[in-house]
Amino acid sequence: MSIAVIGAGKWGEALRFALSYEKKQEVFITSRKKRDIENFIPLQEALEKEYLIFVISAQAADEWLKRNYRYKEGQKILIASKGIETKSGKFLNEIFEKYLPRENLAYLTGPSFAAEVMKALPTAVVINSYSTQTAKEFASFFPKFMKTYISDDVIGAEICGAYKNVIAIASGICDGLELGNNARASLIARGLVEMNRFGKSFNAKDETFLGLSGAGDLFLTASSKLSRNYRVGFMLAKGNKLPQILEELGEVAEGVYTADAIEKISKEKNIYTPIASEVWQILRGKSPQKSLEELLES
Repeated sequence: MSIAVIGAGKWGEALRFALSYEKKQEVFITSRKKRDIENFIPLQEALEKEYLIFVISAQAADEWLKRNYRYKEGQKILIASKGIETKSGKFLNEIFEKYLPRENLAYLTGPSFAAEVMKALPTAVVINSYSTQTAKEFASFFPKFMKTYISDDVIGAEICGAYKNVIAIASGICDGLELGNNARASLIARGLVEMNRFGKSFNAKDETFLGLSGAGDLFLTASSKLSRNYRVGFMLAKGNKLPQILEELGEVAEGVYTADAIEKISKEKNIYTPIASEVWQILRGKSPQKSLEELLES
């Protein structure tokens, strides 16, 4: 049994910690730059492992795979990144299926802040795959403090994981404007409806949006300053400019890019996505107060 995490940011380190927690298997980690962390190995050595955990930005995934990855017979990948590629509008499953068989792929979703995983605090996550066997294999690696469920609704899980980051930006804006708990609860609830509406256009399952991948991750990400996307929205509402926010953040906030992808897809498919559309406009300079007024009127 050999496992390597590709990507040594906070989430990558948290997953290496979690998968090593019960010492059932040795887990290695790698990244573009050498890091002084436990079990760090060079990329080429990591790519020889039987199981890979992919934790690289959705925007960089295709280019990274094209440049670095060559399929090794039987190798399986768990994608722990979330987002939609802006330039193509492709979901991560569409990108990865160009490089290895879909039955060798799985996708991790559910409420799981890296900081809390690193403290071994309990949570529940979902392993989504077209192959039950692949999902079970990856589920067996996780520690008891991370209860795992299995689903075959890959596209539903993908949409939940990507879309909730955009709603989290909207929620941060709501709190930054000091609109109160009622407003935030209303926004998140309508955001869940909007996510589900978007998902129906891709034949996603309703239960995915009502479960851990959808409601669970949305409630977490849209209601805590531990969320990068929430913090982006909060600081936008306080009058900070996006380039400055992203520089201070020092991490990728996928919702910023996903908002652009959702705007394009919703226009192409004629899907009603008022919250995501307003977030997209705010990210391009529209006044949050003006967006609020228009959302209340729509």
